[in-house]
Amino acid sequence: TPKMLTRKIKLWDINAHITCRLCNGYLIDATTVTECLHTFCRSCLVKYLEENNTCPTCRIVIHQSHPLQYIGHDRTMQDIVYKLVPGLQEAEMKKQREFYHKLGMEVPGDIKGETCSTKQHLDSHRNGETKADENLNKETSEEKQEEDNDYHRSDEQVSICLECNSSKLRGLKRKWIRCSAQATVLHLKKFIAKKLNLSSFNELDILCNEEILGKDHTLKFVVVTRWRFK
Repeated sequence: TPKMLTRKIKLWDINAHITCRLCNGYLIDATTVTECLHTFCRSCLVKYLEENNTCPTCRIVIHQSHPLQYIGHDRTMQDIVYKLVPGLQEAEMKKQREFYHKLGMEVPGDIKGETCSTKQHLDSHRNGETKADENLNKETSEEKQEEDNDYHRSDEQVSICLECNSSKLRGLKRKWIRCSAQATVLHLKKFIAKKLNLSSFNELDILCNEEILGKDHTLKFVVVTRWRFK
């Protein structure tokens, strides 16, 4: 029977699997070390790796000189944490909005979007609303179409100057570009390869402050960890 197949587990029984070893709090912006797959809060791990090159849990060497290139955002783990811990996502979004307001900065589009989505989800549950699959699919399709038409313009934006430091390549005619902070270094590689008519984007390396950037790094991550000055 359904009752026999259902088993309740207390949150504290799994806390060890969804908390950060560095701050002992629930994982926020979960980030995993690719070498050993241990997960931490991104801000905690980035701060730790500024002075160390080993995993805080197992002490394995991540990389001798560039450990920050070998960590990645773990969206699946973060989704699990937000689903398991009541009110955590709403509280984190509120803290981030207050942080940006305090600095007099515009709240990034992704935080606005998550807040709106979370509020709608909670309201529907409070009101006891249920929708047929047909209506749900229609709404999902409309939302997806709206997101596609937006082309990430509502995201936090980053302005970049792409300077060529190789004699083998010609520079771009328009070296300044502005794009979403969620774009990755791989997106930039493909963009440059297309503009310069290269056969493969693998021929390119993108550097910031003389350091080669990992292809999976988002521009937001590069801003936080590599741009030491404006």
